[in-house]
Amino acid sequence: MTDTFSERVFSGVQPTGNLTLGNYLGAIKNFVAMQERYDCVYCVVDMHAITLPQDPKALVDATRSVTAAFLASGIDPTRHIVFNQSRVHQHAELAWVFNCVARMGWLNRMTQFKEKAGKDRENASAGLFVYPALMAADILVYRATHVPVGEDQKQHLELTRDIAQKFNNDFSDRIAELGLGVPMEVGRERVHGYFPLTEPVIEGPATRIMSLRDGTKKMSKSDPSDMSRINLTDTADDIARKIRKAKTDPEPLPSEMDGLEGRPEAANLVGIFAALSGRTRQDVLSEFGGRAFSEFKPALSDLAVEALDPVAGEMRRLLADPAYIDGVLAGGADKATAIAGPVMDDVKRIVGLSA
Repeated sequence: MTDTFSERVFSGVQPTGNLTLGNYLGAIKNFVAMQERYDCVYCVVDMHAITLPQDPKALVDATRSVTAAFLASGIDPTRHIVFNQSRVHQHAELAWVFNCVARMGWLNRMTQFKEKAGKDRENASAGLFVYPALMAADILVYRATHVPVGEDQKQHLELTRDIAQKFNNDFSDRIAELGLGVPMEVGRERVHGYFPLTEPVIEGPATRIMSLRDGTKKMSKSDPSDMSRINLTDTADDIARKIRKAKTDPEPLPSEMDGLEGRPEAANLVGIFAALSGRTRQDVLSEFGGRAFSEFKPALSDLAVEALDPVAGEMRRLLADPAYIDGVLAGGADKATAIAGPVMDDVKRIVGLSA
């Protein structure tokens, strides 16, 4: 693909309960690093949260908590945009246009809908089914060129690219007529495209952190057991206790990567150590290979406390001042609207909703 789109990153996090070490290492830590290389838009995607039942008061608190995590981790709202999705109505407007572009077959293939809807798919909300079209709108209303994603979101980003490509193909002549967009080569086709084909960014040695109680399951803020995860608001004592009691196996740590095969809990703890220290997993094994978990866990605990305790302390300070957080979100929404508004105006002209 050839294009001249300006590089911009969009990143979104759902406000559904306490954020965990998995959210921090798999997403937020990378968000902070990206500030130095990209124009960034960081969004608390509260509209996505209501695809499943939510306590309204808890949702407001969770939105502030995610925002506090962003700020406490080092995201700078003066240099980049931090806001919550529902404050910018263009997300919903563009999502409707994309609902009319996306195909039912595409949405039927989304594995996350099947997982979240469970066996009672007929009773799932329509919002949960068309969730990926709203995700596409979140990204493309800013014409974002890059999105940091975990493995579980790659399918949704591929759908975003499909929607962008179909929109560009369907309206190529109109886009050119209005003098919008750029010439693009997609495969053998040459079209005048308005939306970029957004690229995934997968960084760091640990993009997927697993449960401390079951190394085959992703660390989740919705897991019934609080011992399965490290929350960003946990105290130093909480972190140390959870790592000390994390599930392992009786064998010592291997010295080589292939020794982690079939040992999901060991692989998970080594991955966490690598991500927190900014090293590779092999580096960690070279240092701790042959040692028992009784030696490794205290080192991991000290490292986790050193990295997370300052974040937790700053989060607690910020959450004690909700008016400040709300002000950050309001200011970010104004900056987001300044980008999203003209894009939505263009889309309306392209599809014929305005002259």
